[in-house]
Amino acid sequence: MTLLREAIGDSLRRARLAQSRTLREVSTSARVSLGYLSEVERGRKEASSELLAAICEALDVPLSRVLWDVSTAIAGEDLPAGAAPAREPAEAATPAPAEPAAEPAAAEPAAASAATGTRTQVDGETRIVIPAPTNGPLVLVEAA
Repeated sequence: MTLLREAIGDSLRRARLAQSRTLREVSTSARVSLGYLSEVERGRKEASSELLAAICEALDVPLSRVLWDVSTAIAGEDLPAGAAPAREPAEAATPAPAEPAAEPAAAEPAAASAATGTRTQVDGETRIVIPAPTNGPLVLVEAA
């Protein structure tokens, strides 16, 4: 089980290394001691929300991106064996090439109903989860 502080530290370190920046550069820009930033990256210290915001600003990485990375890393551990982890946001994901179906009869029922324009019946206990958009405001709509 990964601790939250370790996952946050991993995400911050990956962002810093992707920019080829040193701990000293980021710590100076974020106004955090070099030793403390190192401890945060190694998952030894719990960073406050203010400190995380300062580090993310110094790295020019949105805090939401760091939290997304952390949540997908932790969610990936919670999945049963063989299940696929959550996808990254659209801006970071590379589209996979589409594979043509062998036969139209082998298509999924949902895909077939979407192609024909018919609606699939869903029982009252089924939850449909639609991912939030990666950019723009989030709009919540109450079910009728």
